[in-house]
Amino acid sequence: MEPQLVRGLGEQIVERLREDIFSGRIAEGEWLREVDLAERFSVSRGPIRDALRQLSWEGIVQTDRNRGAQVAASAPNEIQELIIPLRRTIEGYAVRLFWDNLTDADFERWEAILETMKKACRERDFATASEQDIAFHRFLVERANSPDLLAIWSVIVARVRRHFRESHQRYDNPMDIYREHTPLLEAFRTGDKQQAILLLEEHIR
Repeated sequence: MEPQLVRGLGEQIVERLREDIFSGRIAEGEWLREVDLAERFSVSRGPIRDALRQLSWEGIVQTDRNRGAQVAASAPNEIQELIIPLRRTIEGYAVRLFWDNLTDADFERWEAILETMKKACRERDFATASEQDIAFHRFLVERANSPDLLAIWSVIVARVRRHFRESHQRYDNPMDIYREHTPLLEAFRTGDKQQAILLLEEHIR
């Protein structure tokens, strides 16, 4: 069952830590000490403990009763070959679940993510580009309103976050990262569900 976080501030802490880990600003294997995080976010240790519990549930950190929380390692390359088809299945299923319920607010959220991604690509800021790539797909799964689906997806992506960073750094023109996402959003707008799913499956690699 998904842990019940403190609303508002607790969610902000989870989001900040998630982005720091996915971007590589907090490295794999690094220990996350409650006292240090409480000082960083100017909060008590309670919201920090809740945030780490949420990240553990997502598979992003692993906890040890005696030592605390540690950023989980990415999967080896051979496991990534298995994970890619799993992502295609999960995200395609998410599209089917949310397709008839998209709102203007949903498109505004994706547009904001893409705008931040575009700026990062122009500046060759691969860490932020990776964050926004993951954020784009995470919102897609969140929009399906299925906690179980999001839980499975989160664990999978937590294990391949290094793949996002490394694949982005191989682009000769970082703007291609942004350009690869815009057709997906346009497909969502047009109302052609099957075409959108096909584009999504081709995009995930």
